[in-house]
Amino acid sequence: MCLEEELKTVGPVDEAVAELSRKKWLAVAKPLFSLGRLEELVTRIAAVSGDVDADCSKKALVIMCADNGVVDEGVTQCDRGITAMVTENFTKRSASVCIMAERAGCDLFPVDIGVETDVPGVTDRSEKIMYCTNNIAKGAAMTRGEAERAVLVGIRKVKKLKAEGYKLIATGEMGIGNTTTAAAVLSVLLGADPELVTGRGAGLSSDGLARKTEVIKTAIALNRPDKDDIIDVISKVGGLDIAGMCGVFLGGAVCRVPVIIDGVISAAAALCAVRLCPAAAGYMIPSHVSKEPASAMALEALGMEPYLNCGMFLGEGSGAVALMPLIDMAVNVYNDMPTFGSWDREGYKILE
Repeated sequence: MCLEEELKTVGPVDEAVAELSRKKWLAVAKPLFSLGRLEELVTRIAAVSGDVDADCSKKALVIMCADNGVVDEGVTQCDRGITAMVTENFTKRSASVCIMAERAGCDLFPVDIGVETDVPGVTDRSEKIMYCTNNIAKGAAMTRGEAERAVLVGIRKVKKLKAEGYKLIATGEMGIGNTTTAAAVLSVLLGADPELVTGRGAGLSSDGLARKTEVIKTAIALNRPDKDDIIDVISKVGGLDIAGMCGVFLGGAVCRVPVIIDGVISAAAALCAVRLCPAAAGYMIPSHVSKEPASAMALEALGMEPYLNCGMFLGEGSGAVALMPLIDMAVNVYNDMPTFGSWDREGYKILE
């Protein structure tokens, strides 16, 4: 199925189930609305899945891994070899997010969608679109066809996970140089000056930040992406990890599975998905606001408020996974706490 046909299958979340969920919260034997936004979060999960119990016991983290040709412009501290190394570490469960995911009861699925070399431990080569994107300061990152194929990789991944019984999916990424491509995409989509959306990534100096900003300005001026054509934007100044995560968000909407937004790169992908399919927003859950300056801007454009603000900028899906224990606790209260009726007591009333 092509991308356009996939998007035609997306409808709104189930508001009837959302209303049943709100009524269920009212019966739980505790002060009304006392878990605040966590109650709204559980109701959103119920509405997305169509399951009033909001079962999200089987959780997955999809990590889109890809290299970026723009690294050649000196916009990072590290070379591209780090991408393959960390991607392999995902398969060995020895990266930072692996430890967090184990604690959260979340399974990891690293996807080599565009790493410069073939990564040991990642066996599905059908998900690989190309070996590193082109340098956006010299031309388009990829062709339009490659961008569309990358988005479809993400959609297919969600379909596979849904068939395997996964109820909640987090997005993550690994790719040296991807805060540069994310800033370029957000600069175009938000109509914002690159200086406002570009951050230091994994620790650039002030000179490095200035160089990175100039590279983004050059890339946008050279490639002239059309902000009203999302695939054009991704293909010209984006990355394969952004395209793949965009597909995961769209796949969540297609399959009625809630998908958690991570940091700024994930948020850029989420905004791409919503611009392609506005109804997809209802299937997304914001996790945290990262330290990168464009993170809050992207979430604001999505009309979403993060649940966490810890000053994180690790990436890998770490912020999305950090939200999972909170979700589990809220769902457990929702489903396991006695009701006032079971105590033969009258519950709280909503007072004017």
